[in-house]
Formats: sequence, structure tokens, C-alpha cells
Amino acid sequence: MAHGLNAIDWTRPWLAPWREWGEDLALEISTGASVAEVLNAAGRAPVRFVPQSELPRGRAYESHIAATGCVPTRDNAHDFFNGLCWMRYPRTKRRLNELQSAEIEASGIGPVRGPLRDALTLFDENAALLQAPEPLWQALRARDWHRLFIGLRPLWTEARLLIFGHAALEQLVRPFKGITVHVWPIGPDLRDPDEVDGWVCARLGASTLVPRPFLPLPVLGVPGWWHDNADPGFYDDARVFRPPRPGTVRPVSDDRSQ
Repeated sequence: MAHGLNAIDWTRPWLAPWREWGEDLALEISTGASVAEVLNAAGRAPVRFVPQSELPRGRAYESHIAATGCVPTRDNAHDFFNGLCWMRYPRTKRRLNELQSAEIEASGIGPVRGPLRDALTLFDENAALLQAPEPLWQALRARDWHRLFIGLRPLWTEARLLIFGHAALEQLVRPFKGITVHVWPIGPDLRDPDEVDGWVCARLGASTLVPRPFLPLPVLGVPGWWHDNADPGFYDDARVFRPPRPGTVRPVSDDRSQ
């Protein structure tokens, strides 16, 4: 089986939106098929998944996808979740690729990505989409963790958090307290994945991404997502639930994106 897929617990709350397709596809891969073969057979993505070996030496990963419609894919959990994202949110993934490849064409590949490519990579790898009442947003913006997760705990029943980033999903296969996602707000009335996909896609661009509007969220602090957070002392760990401080949010790295 592809490395890491056998450890996926599909009963976890963060995997609920992905379980309908993901669980069956992971089971198919367990029979010995490659991740690319199984994703292609599902027929739900606007791209074709190919072995990583088909990415020509020296060619940027994003440029290859834009030029060929083929996504180089390894047999691991990271690329499996990337494939699920292409299936569930095809317009958003296409838009992210268009913006990345256009930046590469304009500026080439350098030692740093630049502000737009940094933001695109952060979104693609680590974004989470949040619908929440305004008091939760206020506490999140203030990094007031105790108010967010303890004082306002009952309000989380009115919130909805969707993990989009495939690197974040990969990390959550083996959850640990410090996993942090970067939150992007979505419209409160959106429920259908196609509606979410179109809404997010329409709002992705330099003007919205370069200002880095993301808010970091230690995801296992979400009520009901992790048994240990029933104890209020869970949130006293300042290494995870950090107070506000100046700094730059850095993207999760994927070595093929440089």
C-alpha cells in the first residue's frame, strides 16, 4: 500500500468531508494499485495523474501541470490527498495552478518563490476554510485562545471547518498537538462542495493572497476534534497556543514546488 495510507483513520472529524471518496480509494490502493491509477479510475478530476518519473528533469512541477494537464504523483499520503483535493475542489486547484505557473513563466525559478507564490503554496498545502460566528473570528484574530476555545466553546457548534491543504491532511493522519492550519473565511451559507469550490476559486488572486489574510489555528484545539482538549489545561501550552507577535507566516514546503 502507498506509504502512510494504511494509517488513515477515516472516523476522525477532520476527514468527514473526504471519507465518501477517500476511504474507498485508499482501500483500492491497498490491493497494490498505484495512487495515480486509482485516482484516474475514479474519473472525477479535470487532470490526469501520472507517475512522478514523468516529470522531466529541470521542469517546474506547476508548469508541467499547466502545460500537460498531468499531475506527477508519488505513492504516498501527501499525493493521495492532493488527488482528493483535485477531485473535490477542481476549480480551486486549477486556479491555484494557473496562478503558480503564470508567476513561474513571468519570473522563473529563483532561490525564493516571491510573495504571491508563497501565499499560493501556503493555501494549497495548509489552508483550512472556516465558517464561524463573528465572536469566534474576533477571538481568533486576537489569538485569544482561552476565549476562542473555552469561553466561546458552545459557539463552535455553529462553526464549520474544512481542511483544504493536502499537507495538513497528511499531517493529520498521525495527529499531534502542534499541527497548525491557516484559516481562510468562506461565506456562511455555503454547504455544497461545488458551491464552496466556485466561491473560493473566484476570490483567489494576487490582491487577496499577497496581503496574507490567513489566520493560524492549532487545529486540534477545535472542540470535539481531539479528546485531550476537553481539559481546559490543554490550551495552556504556549508553544502551541502562542500569544500574538510580529512575524511572517511561512508556507509548508513541498520540494517539487520550488
